[in-house]
Order: sequence, then C-alpha cells, then structure tokens
Amino acid sequence: MNDTKVLTVGGSRNIGYYASLRLLDLGATVTFLLRSPSVFNDDAAIQRHVSSGKARLVKGNALVREDVERAWTEAAKGDDNRPVDFLVFTVGGTPRFTITKGFVISPPNLVTQALLNCLETLPTPAPKIIAISSMGLTRASHNNLPLLLKPLYGYLLRVPHKDKCGVEEVLAHCAGWPWEERDSPGPEILGANWKERVPGHGQPKSVVVIRPALLTDGECRGDGPVRDKQAYRVNEGDVSGSYTVSRKDVAHFLIEGVVKDWDTWQGKRVSIAY
Repeated sequence: MNDTKVLTVGGSRNIGYYASLRLLDLGATVTFLLRSPSVFNDDAAIQRHVSSGKARLVKGNALVREDVERAWTEAAKGDDNRPVDFLVFTVGGTPRFTITKGFVISPPNLVTQALLNCLETLPTPAPKIIAISSMGLTRASHNNLPLLLKPLYGYLLRVPHKDKCGVEEVLAHCAGWPWEERDSPGPEILGANWKERVPGHGQPKSVVVIRPALLTDGECRGDGPVRDKQAYRVNEGDVSGSYTVSRKDVAHFLIEGVVKDWDTWQGKRVSIAY
C-alpha cells in the first residue's frame, strides 16, 4: 500500500486511530484532520510516521468547510500527482449524560455536518469512502436488536444515533441506496438544503458503511489465533443476536476486510459484531 493516499477525519482516537495506524504500518500515506494535532505529541507510534512523512497532521475542524478543503489538498500532495484513494470517516462526538435525553453531543448534528463538508469539498476523481455508523439506527434495525439493548439504544443513545441517521441518509442518497423517509432525522440534523451540498443521487457509488454493535475497548481478536469460529461476524444488513464488538476489531475489519478486499464490500452497508 505504499502508493495509497488516505484522508482520515475522526482519526485522533478510537476506530479512526486504530485503522489509521494499521494503514501507516502497511505503508500508506495518511493525512489526519485534527482540531488539536498536539494529541499525538507523546504518541511514539504516530510520531515515527510523522518523521518519515507518511503521517501528515492538518490542524482544522471538520465543521469548517475551508479546513476540510485544506485537508483534501494536503492529502493529495506527492510526486506522483495521484488523487486521494480513501476517505476514512469515523467522526464521533464526546458525549455527556443528561437525565432527560441520555447521552448528548454538541452540536447535535456534529457528525452529519462534518460528513456534508467532506462531500461538499470532494475532489475529482472521488475517493473510496468508508464511514462508521452503528447498528440499531433505523426502525427495522432497532427491531432486530437483542431485547436488553433496546432501552439503551432507544433512550441513552437516541440523540447521537439521530446524528448517525443523518450520516446514513446522506450516504444512501449519494450511493443510490434505498432509504425510508420514516428514518430521516429531519432538517434539524441534515439542514434544509443538504442535497444541494453533496454529489447527485447515485454518485459516488464507491461507498461502504460499517455498522458496529455496541462498542467496547477490548482487544483485537482479529489479530489473534482463530480456532473454532471467526474472530467476529460481518453481514450485509444486521447481525442477529449481537451485543458488542471492540473498536480494535472494527478497525481490523475496516483495513483487513474492506480496504484490502474492496470489490467484495463496495456499495454495501455491513454490520459487525461478536
């Protein structure tokens, strides 16, 4: 992957961080859009790649269109004049708990608006897009959740999941996927004229959405020995009877599955769980 160029938005921690580090270790050039590049000051693994020029740190906010434009420009730099190959979009706000609404993020449409800025400034030719969403967002998917998870998703995670629904609706529009109007988060998340900010319906088609189960900070089973069963389960649509999956295993699948076997997963919305 020495010639691969990646822009990662949301890569300062969690899934985006683990996936970006895997890409760097494979030889890719990864450009991070970061509100605080100092987050990596004491990170020896990232600093090693910064020193080699493979990791590029761009200070900016994904909610600011001009900052995203600068990140695309930086990600495309190189002697080969090749375009950016991948956008890895893993933005997620830092939630705080309230009694009345459960967990909330500020602004409540943070993830959707960050994605809209990425798509509004999308270079030509467009890169392959990988975005992290969640299981249980739509009514149909919520109905397929294990019984014990339904109150958690319906109350505690309702507000951030509404934002993720905005991400899914935007990407469904761009990729030409079906989307039920009843699952729309509405203009308070998407904005009144959001379709004017993104490519036309059905373009770009090179999109994969990964929907993890409830995320944990557990170890990466995908890197360990696999004996009687797979390290994790993946399926287009929902994964039945699923509760959790670690962030490290989602990153493992993002790289070892989706990036390395793009033709298999392109154009799909895929769930992952143990």
